[in-house]
Amino acid sequence: MQEYIFDFDGTLADSGKTGILATQEAFKDFSLPIPTSETVNYYMGIPIEVSFKKMAPHHSFSQQEFEDLMECFRMYYKKNELTNVTLFHGILTTLETLVQQSKSLYVVSSKNSIALLRNLENLKIANYFTDIVGSDQVHHFKPAPDGVLSLIKKYRLDPNDCIMIGDAIFDLQMGKAAGVHTCGVTWGAHDAQNLMKEKPDFLLNTAEELLSI
Repeated sequence: MQEYIFDFDGTLADSGKTGILATQEAFKDFSLPIPTSETVNYYMGIPIEVSFKKMAPHHSFSQQEFEDLMECFRMYYKKNELTNVTLFHGILTTLETLVQQSKSLYVVSSKNSIALLRNLENLKIANYFTDIVGSDQVHHFKPAPDGVLSLIKKYRLDPNDCIMIGDAIFDLQMGKAAGVHTCGVTWGAHDAQNLMKEKPDFLLNTAEELLSI
């Protein structure tokens, strides 16, 4: 494999607590039913533009109210990210080794590209990646293949040499839809049983295992 495409939340970084706190605080401010930690964690793999409406299925949002809710979430997220967003064990050394092996690394995330780049820089890993794609840079969100396909087109990548790595079923569905290899990781949002249902090419329990695929 030559081209490694990573999800961010739940794959590279443990940001679950930050996302949960920010979501619950925002929903509280807007007098919406507060979703459980398990619910927020499950939907972490898709953009808030989609997940928030799934977590408030009985509420009819005006466009302005929904935009205000998302902005409120982003405010709480930014407030908490410096202390709560951390790299998973083994990620840093794995990224370093892949780059030393002349592999090309990318990130396709459900996070807005501004926040994504800020998080990568805060974690001091931004320089390992050739490019990133955030939710604001695609027409269709995960599990649609837009993010991966944009990288394939921009860099003229061979799909047979690409692998999509993620902790959620949405990442695997996106990779399959884009025609690339897929790799589920068990240290994030979705457990091995749910990931296996998507029939990924690889299912890993540690970051270091990425070096042997």
